[in-house]
Amino acid sequence: MRSTKTLDLCLIALFTAVIAVVSQFNIPLPGGVPMTLQTFIIPVAGIVLGSKRGLTSTLIYVILGAIGIPVFTGLTGGLGKIIGVTGGFIISFPFIALSAGLFDELGLRVSGSQDGTKKNISYYALVLTGVLIGNLFNYGIGTLWYVAMTHNTIAAALSSCVIPFIPTTILKDILIVVLGPALKHTLYQARLMRTANAV
Repeated sequence: MRSTKTLDLCLIALFTAVIAVVSQFNIPLPGGVPMTLQTFIIPVAGIVLGSKRGLTSTLIYVILGAIGIPVFTGLTGGLGKIIGVTGGFIISFPFIALSAGLFDELGLRVSGSQDGTKKNISYYALVLTGVLIGNLFNYGIGTLWYVAMTHNTIAAALSSCVIPFIPTTILKDILIVVLGPALKHTLYQARLMRTANAV
C-alpha cells in the first residue's frame, strides 16, 4: 500500500511539473490571451492519471502559481495572474482534467476494459465528450472573467478569447483523444499504474 501511495504521489508530481514546463510554450496574441499548450497537457493528465489524480495534479499547479511560483505562461505567477484577464482560464484548469478523466473512466467501464485494450468507438466518443465539456467550461469561465476584468462586450471577448483558438482546439482535441489513452496504456504496461483507469 505504501509503495502504491508513493507511486501515486510521484505521478501527480510528475504531471504537475510537466504542466508547468509545457505552459511556457505560448504564442502571444493581440487580445491579451496567449495561445498555449496548457489545454492540451491538462486533459491528457486527467486521462492518464484518472479523474482524482489528474484533478489533484492540476489543482497543485494552479495553487503553486497562485502563491507566486513562476509556473504560469511566461514564467509568471502570483495572485495577479489569477485576478488578471486570463484568470478565468486558469481557475478552470482543474475542471478540464476532472472532466477528461471522468469520461475516460466511464469509457473504460462501457468497453469493459481495465487494461485499456478493449477500446471501441464508444470509448473514444466518451473521451472526446469529456474533453469537449472541459473546453466549453474553460472557454465559458475564461470569457466571462475576461468581460468582467476588461469591461468589454461578450462579442469582443469572443473575438479575443474563443474564435482565434477554435482551429488549434480542434487539432489539440484530436491529439488528446489519440495520445492520452495510448500514454496511459503504456504506463500501465510498464507497471507504473495499478489499472489503466488509474482510480
